[in-house]
Amino acid sequence: MATPKIVVLGAGYAGLMTVVGLQKKLNYNEADVTLVNQNDYHYITTLLHEPAAGTQPADHARIAIRDIIDEKKVKFIQDQVTAIKLDQKEVHLANNEPLSYDYLVVGLGSAPETFGIRGLLENALFIRNINSVRMINQHIEYMFSKYHNEGQRQDLITIVVGGAGFTGIEFVGELIDRMPELCRKYDIPREKVRLINIEAAPTVLPGFDPELVDYAVKYFESNGVEFRLSTPIEECTEDGVILKGGEEIKAATVVWTGGVRGNKLVEESGLETMRGRVKVDEFLRAPGHPEVFVLGDSSLVFNKENDRPYPPTAQIATQQGQNCAKNLVAAIRGGQMEPFVFDLKGTVASLGRKEAIGIVGKSKLFGRKAAIMKRIIELRWLYLLGGIPMVLRKGRHLI
Repeated sequence: MATPKIVVLGAGYAGLMTVVGLQKKLNYNEADVTLVNQNDYHYITTLLHEPAAGTQPADHARIAIRDIIDEKKVKFIQDQVTAIKLDQKEVHLANNEPLSYDYLVVGLGSAPETFGIRGLLENALFIRNINSVRMINQHIEYMFSKYHNEGQRQDLITIVVGGAGFTGIEFVGELIDRMPELCRKYDIPREKVRLINIEAAPTVLPGFDPELVDYAVKYFESNGVEFRLSTPIEECTEDGVILKGGEEIKAATVVWTGGVRGNKLVEESGLETMRGRVKVDEFLRAPGHPEVFVLGDSSLVFNKENDRPYPPTAQIATQQGQNCAKNLVAAIRGGQMEPFVFDLKGTVASLGRKEAIGIVGKSKLFGRKAAIMKRIIELRWLYLLGGIPMVLRKGRHLI
């Protein structure tokens, strides 16, 4: 019998957890496992807001893939996926021969959801990956450096953050921490800087605990953050944003964090999608393709209690990868697969280095305690990837 071929697309939370699980559970030569990723590193998505604001170097948010995988059990190909051919059971790559598979794991991540806002893709910045957050940090600093040389234009030191979900709020929190340093460096009074958070929903962190949201809003407002709630952005221009109703806010920096959709390659593959995401079965498989597992931001998993999809988070992607690895091993060995059941362990949002809010179990956490819990969560991810050695190597800046 031929050795089964497993191809994993993407080294995000879901893809890496699948690979880590497979290399732990499979014997040598029990399966040919190939991981494909565009970069030779994994970036920790939940930390990207820090280098975007400039409070941490970009390298703190990435880990070399070869520090994670066992190359005796997993082959790594650094390349860009160009197409998924379901009928041929092939994956096409930009710079390598097509890969055939018996089992395919799709964890290609997401793309920004613009909701039809004109000019957003052309004029806004996005917290997407290591390169994009480097650019955001450098862009902000460059705008501040121009302030005294270009007539002290207010738009140069006005930062608009579109979206008040977790990414937007965490980014604003880091900006609060960064502003004192930037203002000292470029001789700009802190009160001159405008940080504006715009959200179409009527509240910050929609769906989150109101008491925690109230704490976050008061903390931000005490640090000069302006909120525009129930206020959709209609257009993003080279000069800033135009809000519903016609108000224009001139800002040299606009960062959009207002939502994501599935990767377009998933849509183009022929799989049935909703905003680029596949409604998977109980084993995380694509309808009509039991050999294709779809995880992370590319998948739709519904909460049976309210019949709404779970939001695409690192926590659910991690658990999906763990489940997928178990089920792939079961499929290869002729065993019984386990349905995926999401176990929500808690939710914590940082408001900067020393402030956060969250719910863990039945407990609400505020301030410093929540910030410590946020760091513990990040350390746990490092532990899942590479045990104590990985925590010691990469986790020091989190403590």
